[in-house]
Amino acid sequence: MIFMDTSNFNGAKLAILAGGQVLTLLRDNRPDIPYPGLWDLPGGGREGDETPKDCALRETFEEAGLRLSPTAITWERAYVGRNLGEVPTFFLVAEPGWLALPPLRLGDEGQEVRWMPLHGYLALDNAVPHLQERVRQFLAQKELQAWRAARSG
Repeated sequence: MIFMDTSNFNGAKLAILAGGQVLTLLRDNRPDIPYPGLWDLPGGGREGDETPKDCALRETFEEAGLRLSPTAITWERAYVGRNLGEVPTFFLVAEPGWLALPPLRLGDEGQEVRWMPLHGYLALDNAVPHLQERVRQFLAQKELQAWRAARSG
């Protein structure tokens, strides 16, 4: 289910798509965190009264050393919390249109940060499944919009 109320949310994740690649992070392999040892996307918990964009962009810088302009974000959706009674989380997509991928720097969380081929990420057995599904939803919507534009033009 999709919501867009940005006043009350838990956190945000960001898929950065550039040149057929997606920015990924290998989570720490600790039993006390969700999805230990799985490939993840940048993002995390909300701090203070951040907006979903502010949260995702801050986390991206902290986790990968990458600063993005808010204008690079092209898609934003809120999803019902994964557990009963949880506030929503946001999923955003950035398509910065770079000609060359910028270097990355691993922050103080995770085992590795890397650019990964998008279709390779979507095929992984060891990635956070609901984030893979959200990327697929974005890609399907984008394909549908392109198809509609081609039919009307």
